[in-house]
Amino acid sequence: MPIALAALLLTALLAFPGVLPDTPGHLGSLVETALPWFGLGIPLLLAWAAVRRSLKGVVFALVPAVTWAVLFGPGLVSFAGPGPGRTDLQVLTLNVGGDRTDPPDVARDVLATGADVVALEKVPNQALKTYERELHGAYPHHATGDTLGLWSRYPLREVEKLDLGGAWPHAIRAVARTPVGDTAVYAVRLPSVRVTFDKGFAVARRDASAARLRERIARDPTRRLVLLGDLNGTLRDRGLAPLTNGLRPADGRAGHGLGFTWPAAFPVVRLDHVLVRGFTPTGTDVLPDLGSDHRPVLAGLRADR
Repeated sequence: MPIALAALLLTALLAFPGVLPDTPGHLGSLVETALPWFGLGIPLLLAWAAVRRSLKGVVFALVPAVTWAVLFGPGLVSFAGPGPGRTDLQVLTLNVGGDRTDPPDVARDVLATGADVVALEKVPNQALKTYERELHGAYPHHATGDTLGLWSRYPLREVEKLDLGGAWPHAIRAVARTPVGDTAVYAVRLPSVRVTFDKGFAVARRDASAARLRERIARDPTRRLVLLGDLNGTLRDRGLAPLTNGLRPADGRAGHGLGFTWPAAFPVVRLDHVLVRGFTPTGTDVLPDLGSDHRPVLAGLRADR
């Protein structure tokens, strides 16, 4: 029956998006990016079954519904704030671009989070001095590079800009002397992606930069490492697989909801992430709209022993 076939195809798409080819136009990456929204097909299947007065159709429609619930349901029932046990380090990432951003207001909101280490991306040149002035009291140590900035309660050393193959550095790295030992911290903004009629999902530059960043992280001698930033993609996107190989995402506990961060006014996708090595996430919260076009992500981390 048509409803059964449609339900099984939707289930297969939700459970195994990786089988889709990435050509033409990086179709696979695009589907993986929008994967939670394919759940909107479920009420359509149920409505179709109701119109047909088909009980079997309803049963078949429940198959992708259960699959969607298993994949994305935990995000709807997880809670914000720290999990059980101690939290050794709190980190924050925020892309501060966008026409609505007011640097003094954003800086005050950042201070209110109580984060120990803050990564700001897409910092306008004319706003950099404002952020330095407003954040200095709580974060006496900072490092900046082009449109990226790291602010820390703890001393920073070994600061370097990373060439990821773009026209300008897409990451900076520093080592923070935290209470749990030296921690390499990366502030990252990977190249933007676009959807166009002629090129499809244009992610080639982003994917190449992600692969180069992974090579640098693989060589990083520091045992504990935190990557903070706007990766311009979801962690389900195969183009970001190099970064998730060997790093642990702190995205699982994303507060109430699916943890979307962009666009801030009505977020539909998660572009901003915290990835770690040598830490266990104790809680992750996507904070309210602070005036940027992205929402900030605050994560608590516990050092592995």
